[in-house]
Amino acid sequence: MQEQITHGIQATNLADILERVLDKGIVIAGDIKIQLADVELLNIKIRLLVASVDKAKEMGINWWENDPYLSTRANKLEEENAELRGQLERCAATATDS
Repeated sequence: MQEQITHGIQATNLADILERVLDKGIVIAGDIKIQLADVELLNIKIRLLVASVDKAKEMGINWWENDPYLSTRANKLEEENAELRGQLERCAATATDS
């Protein structure tokens, strides 16, 4: 019976920690560099932000809204951009023909 109580307390603590992280946000940053004889071959900068959607929007981060793989709105924007590019090309072709 003692195990069940301990397990319940641990789950509550984990839930509290997760709630705090999502509410406040947390940033993890790191760099990976691969060098050979003082010649940099690879440099990777890793930045990870863990936050709730509301907190991310509050910080001005909303890249998922324009990502075509994550948002149907982004697909519409891509279609609109393609249509506008076509119109520009037709206008440019008409201007050069004149």
